Amino acid sequence: MKGVQFLVAFVLLALASKLVSASDPGPLQDFCVAINDTKDGGVKYKYWTSVQVVNSFLSIYAVFVNGKFCKDPKLATAEDFFLPGLNIPGNTSNQVGSMVNPANVQQIPGLNTLGISLVRIDYAPYGGLNPPHTHPCATEILVVVEGTLSISFVTSNTDNRLFTKVLYPGDVFIFPEGMIHFQFNIGSTNTVAFAALSSQNPGVITIANAVFGSDPAINPDVLANAFQLDQNIVKQLQSRFWWDNN
Repeated sequence: MKGVQFLVAFVLLALASKLVSASDPGPLQDFCVAINDTKDGGVKYKYWTSVQVVNSFLSIYAVFVNGKFCKDPKLATAEDFFLPGLNIPGNTSNQVGSMVNPANVQQIPGLNTLGISLVRIDYAPYGGLNPPHTHPCATEILVVVEGTLSISFVTSNTDNRLFTKVLYPGDVFIFPEGMIHFQFNIGSTNTVAFAALSSQNPGVITIANAVFGSDPAINPDVLANAFQLDQNIVKQLQSRFWWDNN
């Protein structure tokens, strides 16, 4: 049993080392259709050997690598790799005038471990905004399909350099991983864009929501000092409803 414990510890250490150098782990099989629980079709053992104990530990800790267990490949179907509906416009009648419709591992379980995802973004005329945000786990490549879009990203400290461009249908732009970026419809018509991201689950942190809409709230003294604002203004901002367009 000590040998098994040592092997488990060694493998977990190797996994931790791998995580340091990659956002999404490279697949070691054709595919790994995501399931939330091994009861939904994962591999099960009737009699446990030392190797299967290790595999069990790996399956548990894999949750922290890609968030999902793997379905038995023999039970996978075409539906696991399919998502309809990205031709349908998103509802932009909200505070920011935009809507993001994702196609990531939450919607397409077959994306699990494949390191890619997609979103459709709709922007209302005259100022539809996808607010400043960042994807902690992915680079984004965006293409405008319809309308006119002003896009920007800001580099990290200490330069904080702003890159900005106006895009038209067919134009493509890249947002590097982790950079704060945003898109703004400067036209008089609806704008539609599609973006691919280099992660099955890229994550999104909308800056205003995270800073002023956190739960529980950040100490107003901290934000007043950080943003050089009067504390009453900070409290007013914290009292607002911060819309999530994702």
